[in-house]
Amino acid sequence: MPNLLLPMQRKMAYSAIIMFGLGIGELFVILIVVLIFGANKLPEIGGGLGRAIRDFRKEIKRPDEIDVTPEKKSDTAEEKKSH
Repeated sequence: MPNLLLPMQRKMAYSAIIMFGLGIGELFVILIVVLIFGANKLPEIGGGLGRAIRDFRKEIKRPDEIDVTPEKKSDTAEEKKSH
């Protein structure tokens, strides 16, 4: 059976399937998450994920701390002095 849709109609039909840049796979994952955790927990999960990402970015931007502890002398150097 030939495809009766015009090219413009096919493009519109395809874009209706992919809403907001989400494909079928992403929508399927979202559906599973909603079924497992329930709709009431989603804002809590989203807030926790947002906090985690924000803290991660903050830690990446923070400069490394400088270690100022004195270096330990090796045991072999002390043994040589005592003999």
